[in-house]
Amino acid sequence: MKIRITGISGYLGKILSEELRKRGHEVLGIERRLIYGSLEVLSNAIEGTDVIINLAGAPILQRWTERKKILIHESRVRTTRNLIAAINALPKEKQPKKLISASAIGIYKSGFSHNENSTNFDEEFVGKVVQDWENATSELPEYIQKNIFRIGLVLGKEAKTITNLLLPFKLGLGATIGNGKQPFPFIHEKDVSHAFIWAVEDLNKSGTFNLVAPESITNKDFTKVLANALNRPAIFSIPEFVLKLVLGEAAVLLTESPVVLPKALLEKGFEFKFPTIEMALNEILRLK
Repeated sequence: MKIRITGISGYLGKILSEELRKRGHEVLGIERRLIYGSLEVLSNAIEGTDVIINLAGAPILQRWTERKKILIHESRVRTTRNLIAAINALPKEKQPKKLISASAIGIYKSGFSHNENSTNFDEEFVGKVVQDWENATSELPEYIQKNIFRIGLVLGKEAKTITNLLLPFKLGLGATIGNGKQPFPFIHEKDVSHAFIWAVEDLNKSGTFNLVAPESITNKDFTKVLANALNRPAIFSIPEFVLKLVLGEAAVLLTESPVVLPKALLEKGFEFKFPTIEMALNEILRLK
């Protein structure tokens, strides 16, 4: 199939495009200049594409200045709106058959448990961004299959969550964040690419899916398993006030989280390759 990807040069974009090419698909990126440029030029670029995968979005784990907030919002919402407008500008026979778009579990309110039926959404900055992001796809014609993946914290050998933690953990300086009781909805990078490929090749119905592993754990559980895998202690904790000094409002991304369950994926028979944190970390550390 002919596949076009926004955000192809990002972490997930690189992983997914490589796997899709291995499976014989023709894969090209949709450049940022096209997404923010002329509607006609963007429409011409995606004309005749079978599947569009939307992964565009600026990093969110950074100090939120007013300028950064605008960038975080625009890089998701405006790009998606422009993409939908470009699709709608094409004649039906030249439109894609599927749109598969990234989203985030940040749509859900912290302190509660959620599956895909939940509408208990977060009304702070992150939740509003993600709601606007998903709503930006609302003008897509119903005859085009639309799949949205609300992605959890991605773990992999090149994921910043892992690369930033390995050295301090190896030195015996591993630490929980705050009291460590906050949920830690994770997903292995290979399960992310596996899910997107499944949507490209096998899924034939629109739907929204929570892309998180079936195992529900806390930050403290993650810290313990990582320390044990490295055979190192993890006796420290990072107080919330320290994170707030460094990240400001964005510290909430590390200190609060919802419990998220992949109910819809499990009901569809999707098989996770790394359903537990122990399996995920063992695979990642084996590759280091």
